[in-house]
Amino acid sequence: MVLVLLFAVFLAVSGINAVGVRPSQIKNLVTFGDSYTDVVVTGDQATAWPVYAAEYAHVNLHPFARAGATCSNNLTFRPFPPVFGSQLPTYFTEKGNGSISVPEDDTIYTLWIGTNDLGVSALLTGSDPGVSLVEVTACMVDWVKVLYENGARNFIFQNMIPLELTILYSANSYPNRYWAFERNTTEWSITMTEMTRSGNRLTQLMLQTLAPTLPGSHIALFDSHALFQDMYDHPALYLNGTAPLNVTGAWDSCVYPLGGIGTPDCTIANGTARDSFLWTDELHPSEQADRIVAREIALTLEGKGSQWTTWLS
Repeated sequence: MVLVLLFAVFLAVSGINAVGVRPSQIKNLVTFGDSYTDVVVTGDQATAWPVYAAEYAHVNLHPFARAGATCSNNLTFRPFPPVFGSQLPTYFTEKGNGSISVPEDDTIYTLWIGTNDLGVSALLTGSDPGVSLVEVTACMVDWVKVLYENGARNFIFQNMIPLELTILYSANSYPNRYWAFERNTTEWSITMTEMTRSGNRLTQLMLQTLAPTLPGSHIALFDSHALFQDMYDHPALYLNGTAPLNVTGAWDSCVYPLGGIGTPDCTIANGTARDSFLWTDELHPSEQADRIVAREIALTLEGKGSQWTTWLS
C-alpha cells in the first residue's frame, strides 16, 4: 500500500497523468518572446510561426513578442522590449482596457525566450556581471507565475533550441552580421551547448516544482531543443525546398570582413529553394522550420498532442 501511495505522489508531481487542455477548448493564443516569435520583425524574414499556428488551429492570435527581447533588462540588458518591463505590461494594459478579449478558460499563453539572454552582448560574452544562468531561467519561469496571478491558466513553455547548431554559435562559424570580431568559435560552441542544455534542465525542474502549486493550471513544456535537433539530424523529414537540403548553412548568408567594416559577401537563395534550409541567417530558423514549430504547437492547442509536448499539469 505504501508503494502504491508513493507511486501516486510521483505521478502527480512528475505530470505523467497530466492531460492538458481539452480538444476544441482553446480559442485564443497569446505569444511572448523575441524575434523567434515576433510577427512583425520576423526572424525568418517571412511569416512567423504564431501566424501559421493560429491558422492551423483556428484560433485568434494576440502577439506580444518583440525582436531583440530578453526576459528582463534588469538581468541581461538590451535596447529592446523585454518580456518583463514591456511585453507583459503591454498585455495587461490591453486586457484591462478591453482592447483584447481573452477569457482565461479558452486562452493559452506561450513563451519562447533565451536566445538573446544567453548570446552575444549577454551571458556568453560576460556583459552582465553578477548575473548567471540561474537568475535568467528563474525569470523565464516567473512568467508563468505572474500570468497565473492575473488569471491565466493555460501555458506553453517553449525551451531553448540547440543554439550551437546555428551558424553564429557553431565551431565552424565565420564573421557575420551578429558578430564580426575575433573569437574562439570552438569555445563559444561548447559554452552555448552547456548553457542551453543546463538552462533547459533548470526550467524543466522549476516548472515541475511550480506546477503542483498552481491549482487549475495546465502547463505544457514544448521541447524546441529536441525538435530542432531532430530537424538537424533528419532534414528530409522536415525540409521540402527545391535546393539540396542544408542544415549547416543559411539561405541568407553574409560573410563580413573581420571587424565588420566593409562590404559583406552574401549568398542568398530565392523562392522555394529557401525551404531547403533549416536556417534563414546565422541565428534564426527558416520559415519552413517555423512551419514545423507551428504545426506541433497547433496540435498542442487543439488538444491532439504533439510528440514534442509534455503536459506537467
